[in-house]
Order: sequence, then structure tokens, then C-alpha cells
Amino acid sequence: MKLKQLEGYLGDVAAFKDPKVQLEQYPTTAHLASRILYTAESSYGDIDGKAVVDLGCGCGMLSVAAAIMGASSVVGIDIDADALETALDNLEELEISDTVDLIQASLCVRAPDTGELSLNNDLVAKMRGKFDTAILNPPFGTKPGNKGIDVLFLQAACAMADSAVYSLHKSSTRDYLVKRARAWGFDCQVLAELKFDVPMMYKFHKKKSVDIDVDLLRLSRQTRAPSA
Repeated sequence: MKLKQLEGYLGDVAAFKDPKVQLEQYPTTAHLASRILYTAESSYGDIDGKAVVDLGCGCGMLSVAAAIMGASSVVGIDIDADALETALDNLEELEISDTVDLIQASLCVRAPDTGELSLNNDLVAKMRGKFDTAILNPPFGTKPGNKGIDVLFLQAACAMADSAVYSLHKSSTRDYLVKRARAWGFDCQVLAELKFDVPMMYKFHKKKSVDIDVDLLRLSRQTRAPSA
């Protein structure tokens, strides 16, 4: 499938009906999603015939793209029931609901005393290594109480994916994420420097749109050299 053809299909994917600011719900555009999944398949063969997980799937833009690009199965995980309802509508409209399963679950848990976030280890343990590829556009962690959530999402993805992870992150976090990836046993490559368009969606937005500098990262498991 050609890139423009994929982007055309994704143009029919509906976005959030009532986005929630605390969840940092900003839509992944068809333009961006098509390039992420097209690159993952055409350059690395990480989608077609693969088991794919989409973390923080929202309305299913990346899940839909993975299914269209030939994934053998896709699991989309999100905490928000409203977003998953829209995602299901998108899957049924595009007639790919047989390929994609949706799960309502939280990748993070919040400490009752401090409010700090940590990984939902029970969920991660159940899905550890069950997928070939993980794809995600995680929250940036800019809202109060969300500090570090982008790193937790990426850590969960690395635990669940047996081969590769594709993720969007603010370019300003690049050096830190590369170090974290190495600690998890992954090599981290910046595939592209992109602009993430944040439209005027919430009352506090003053501009029609704002472009945020983001990196498309590909994390791949480090291979150990054979022992002598």
C-alpha cells in the first residue's frame, strides 16, 4: 500500500468527541499516523503479519493503521471508555473489528499517599513479551499529576514488545529516553524529527494551533554477542 493511500483511509477515522484534558487527549493526525506505520513496515517489516499492541490507543488511529498495513492482530489499550467507544465505531466503520481487540485498562497506578505514578505491574506482567511490535503516542506528562507518564508508557511498551517499539516523544526528552532505553535493554534510534500539531481544543488554549517538536523513536531489543 502506498503512503498516500494509507493516509486517505485514515482520514475517515473519527477523533475524540469530548476530549479530557487531564488525560492529555490530543488526536494523532492521519498525516502523522500514516508515516509512522508506513515507515515501520516499509523500512523494518515490523507490521505486516505481526502481533501489534497500541498503548493509549485513544480513538484507535494507530490501531487502524496497523490493521490496514497487515498486522495479524492488534490490541488497543486505553483507560477511557468514551475513547474506546469511538475506537470501536471506527473499527466497525472500516470493517476491521475482527483484527483489533480493545481493552479498557490503565497502564499506570497512582500512589494513594503521594499521588506519584508507577507502572501497573499486574497488567504489564500479563502481557509481557506477547507482541512483536508496540506503537504509541503517549501523553507528554505536562499536566499536574502526570509527571513521568510518557516514560512509564514507553517502559510498558518495551516489556510487552518482543521486537520493536515505535513511539512519539517531545524532542527535549531525547537524551534522557535514549539512556532509559539502554537500561531496559533496548537500542533507541531517532527515525524522524516531526511537528505535532496541537489544535485549539480546550478553554485554556489561546492559539488556533501550536506545533510541538517531537521525535519518532524506534526502540529495538539489544542482541547479545554469542559467548566464546
